[in-house]
Amino acid sequence: MPTYVYRCKKCKHRFELFHSITDETVKRCPRCRAKAERVPAGGAGILFKGSGFYITDYRSKSYKERAKQEKPGTGSSSKGTGSGSQASSPASGGSGASGGAASAPSGGD
Repeated sequence: MPTYVYRCKKCKHRFELFHSITDETVKRCPRCRAKAERVPAGGAGILFKGSGFYITDYRSKSYKERAKQEKPGTGSSSKGTGSGSQASSPASGGSGASGGAASAPSGGD
């Protein structure tokens, strides 16, 4: 349920009421009990600027340091694995060429 801003027609007192959207009852000023009219509210005033919108923006220093240390190690080991895969790839590609060709049209459809 939202909060609405009202202004008294008689004494001009501004106040807020928390009620349902479908509530149609006439609102009364808490000071003088005269009828009140709803006025546009200013909004929440939230601004999203700069970093800090993602969980990764708040990582600890120790986490960032470990990530930096792991990054070069992962890159050098994957290069060795990658060259080994390339050597075995033509051998497996030659024996399983029909399997690779059969899976390509299935993925495209």
